[in-house]
Amino acid sequence: MTDEKCPEAFISLAERLADTARGIVLDYFRQDFRVEHKADDSPVTIADREAEAAMRAAIAAAYPDHGVIGEEHGAERPDAGYVWILDPIDGTKRFVTGHPQFGTLVGLLHRGRPILGMIDMPAMEERWIGADGRPTRHRDRRGEREARVRACAGPGDAALYATTPHMFEGPDLTAFERVRVRAGMTLYGGECYGYGLLASGFADLVIEGDMGVYDYLPLVPVIEGAGGRATDWAGAPLDLNSDGRILAAGDARCYAAAQALLTGA
Repeated sequence: MTDEKCPEAFISLAERLADTARGIVLDYFRQDFRVEHKADDSPVTIADREAEAAMRAAIAAAYPDHGVIGEEHGAERPDAGYVWILDPIDGTKRFVTGHPQFGTLVGLLHRGRPILGMIDMPAMEERWIGADGRPTRHRDRRGEREARVRACAGPGDAALYATTPHMFEGPDLTAFERVRVRAGMTLYGGECYGYGLLASGFADLVIEGDMGVYDYLPLVPVIEGAGGRATDWAGAPLDLNSDGRILAAGDARCYAAAQALLTGA
């Protein structure tokens, strides 16, 4: 997080985008609809496509010169100074099986760097908002508060999240296992929710592999605004060219130890 504040107008638009997506996806949640499969065999629904289309329309109306990169409808003006990153349903497999732990991700890049991010959990009525120059905020049924990571001396004390162990193969699986066997506890599932729990001080590490830009870029400002760190496994900042392997941690000591284990340092 930098000292320069993200404009309030961008935060307000991100809120509207998440509200719009929430209304659409909840209309379809636990209803009868067709599930299709993309080329990579991942599921997609009319809810994914309608929600992203509606968010894109709102961005075009407010800032027609901004770019958009979305999971379902591709990239428009990806070289613009400001580029929005959209994932209408993060956790589509959970969504189509009636599980409430799916999210909507909204992010904004300025000259390639994440400056605004939002994790919205429509069925759970929770939202995390992170933006440059501002502390991350968490909102749920009990109100809104500042989100802060918790102290954690190292992986042995850590609650580690990963979406699934099946996202790690070959050398990546070996690297992940070096952290997992030392972790205090390891939990799978939750997709973007694990990052929100990390930001709020209920988890300590999230390690992922094979993520798309719409999966990880909106998470960076949320984690950083709560006092944590999110990078690739090598420790480099996350951007549009990252390889999709993500390490997020709340405590700098835990981050350093996990990063050393991942890289075999």
